[in-house]
Amino acid sequence: MEWKLTDSRPIWQQLTEQITLRILKGEYPPGGRLPAVRDLAVQAGVNPNTMQRAMAQLEQDGLAVGSRTAGRAVTEDTAVIQAARRKRAREAVAQCLQILADLGYTREEAVALLKEEWEK
Repeated sequence: MEWKLTDSRPIWQQLTEQITLRILKGEYPPGGRLPAVRDLAVQAGVNPNTMQRAMAQLEQDGLAVGSRTAGRAVTEDTAVIQAARRKRAREAVAQCLQILADLGYTREEAVALLKEEWEK
């Protein structure tokens, strides 16, 4: 598992985003156990407290559920996962469309470009 961390934003936020993406892609399936905080911290090369903060955010976002004795697992509520996946996709599309608009592309040109790139 590769971790990409930069100094541009808080590490815990980057960790949260990367674990969220893994959940949304199905690398951590619904109901599946998440690795222990300490194990993830070692993998990412971060302090366990930083990873704990990221995992707490996943719980707050509804993507993970915690148990005092069994650790954390991905939520079994697939509607929550699908809603988060759709939200992430919409944000990516909006950002892409804004960049294309800034470059002077019309709506039709932007759609054509996206279709062209998708088919590659």
